[in-house]
Amino acid sequence: MNGASANIEEHRTILEIQAKIDAGEAVVFTAEEISSRIRAGEEIGLEDVDVVTTATRGIMSGTYAVFSFKVSEPDSFIKASEVFLNGVPAVVGPCPNERLGVLDIIVLGTAHSVSDPRYGGGHLFRDMVEGKIIRVDVTTNEGKCFSVETCLSEIPFARLYATRHAFKNYRAFVNPGKDPIDTIFHALPFEGEFREMTFCGCGELNPIENDPGLETIGIGTRVLINGAEGFVTGQGTRSVPDNPNLTGFADLHDMVPEYMGGFVTSGGPEIINTWAVPIPVLSRSMLENILKLDSQIPLKLVDLAGRIPLCDITYGDVWDNADLRVKYDPGKCINCKVCPVAEACPMGAVSKGENGAEHNPELCFNCGLCISRCRGEAFRANLGTVRCEAGGCLRDIKVTLRQSDRARAVKAAQELKEQLLTGRFRLTEPVEKISWRE
Repeated sequence: MNGASANIEEHRTILEIQAKIDAGEAVVFTAEEISSRIRAGEEIGLEDVDVVTTATRGIMSGTYAVFSFKVSEPDSFIKASEVFLNGVPAVVGPCPNERLGVLDIIVLGTAHSVSDPRYGGGHLFRDMVEGKIIRVDVTTNEGKCFSVETCLSEIPFARLYATRHAFKNYRAFVNPGKDPIDTIFHALPFEGEFREMTFCGCGELNPIENDPGLETIGIGTRVLINGAEGFVTGQGTRSVPDNPNLTGFADLHDMVPEYMGGFVTSGGPEIINTWAVPIPVLSRSMLENILKLDSQIPLKLVDLAGRIPLCDITYGDVWDNADLRVKYDPGKCINCKVCPVAEACPMGAVSKGENGAEHNPELCFNCGLCISRCRGEAFRANLGTVRCEAGGCLRDIKVTLRQSDRARAVKAAQELKEQLLTGRFRLTEPVEKISWRE
C-alpha cells in the first residue's frame, strides 16, 4: 500500500461503499488490523480502505430491558404491583394490562437481587439469553402473590436499551486517600495511597475514537449490540461534543451470551455490554482519526473520590505491551483451602474444585484481578504499570483491574467484518445527524 493514487475521490458516500461491498471490491479492516499495519510502518491512504470495523466491550451502567409476556390467564388478577425476576426487581408498566394476565415491565441493568447481593440485572439478562429458566414472582394490586417460571423463548417482546454506551473515552482511577473505598470501579474495596489503578476503555478499537465527529454514526446507524443487530437512536446521558456516547437498542433474542453479563463490584453488581460498529471511511480527514494509535489517545487519571484530574496519560500506557487475555496454569495452583481468586472474581469465572481452582474462560472478562489475588501465581498476564506524577511525587502505579475486555472487542470487530463481507450485515445511512444541546 502506498497511498499514492491520484484518482481516488476525496469524499465518498456510504451507499457507494456498500455498492463496493456488494460487488466484492471493498477493502474492510478491523480497527486492530489497521493499527497493526500502522505499527508495522505501512502508509495507508483513502484508496486502501473502505470500512473499518470497530468495537468496545466493558461495563456500561446505562442499560435497561423491556419485557412483555403472559403470566396467567385473563381476569385472574387486575394489575401487578410488584414483580421480581430471579429476585431482581422490575418496574411495572408503563402499560397496566388490566385483567389481561400480561406483564409489561422494565428491568434496570444495575438492579440488584433482593436475595443474592452478587446477582443483578446483567446476570439476569445473560441467563435469559443462555436460555435458562427464570422465576417470576408477582404481587398484584389486590395483595395476591404467585410465581411462574419462564424463559426468553416464551417472552415475545424482550429488548435491551442503552442510555449511555460506548463512551469515546473514559477514565483511569486511583485512590490517593488512606482508607479503602467501595466503588463500582473495583471488584474489591479500592486500596488507597496510590497502591493500584483501574481503568475503562478499549482505546484505538473504540467506535467513536474512530469517528469522533460522528460523521457516519448517527440516528438510525445499524450496529451490533451484544452480537445482535441493533440501531443507534442518538446521544446518551452525560454526552458532550468532546466525549460523546450513544443510545441504542437491540433484541435480546438475537444476542450472544459471551458478549454480555454481570460484573460484581464492591459497590454492587454492574452490567457488561459489547458494541461493534462499522465506520465507512468517507474522507481523508476521517482516515486521520482512524490511523491514530493508543499512544495518541488521551486517558485522564483521576482521584476516585472526587474525579479530580491528577495526571494525563494515554491508552498506550495501559494497552501497549499488555496481555489481552489472562492465562491460567493449573499446575501452579497450590490448592488453597479457601481460594482467594474464587472469592474475588467479579465474573464468577473461577471456582474452588477438589484439586484446586477451576477457570471458566467463557465467563472470564480478562480483568486481571486474579493475578494480584493468587498466592501460587497460577494466573498470569501483563497488566502494566503506569508512571505518573501525582500527589507531588513521581509514582509507578500498578494496574490491578481492567473494566474493559479488549480481547472480546477484537473478536466482535472481526465478526462484524465477516458479516459485512458476506452480506449478512449492511451499512445504513443515518436518518439524522446527532445534534448537541447546549
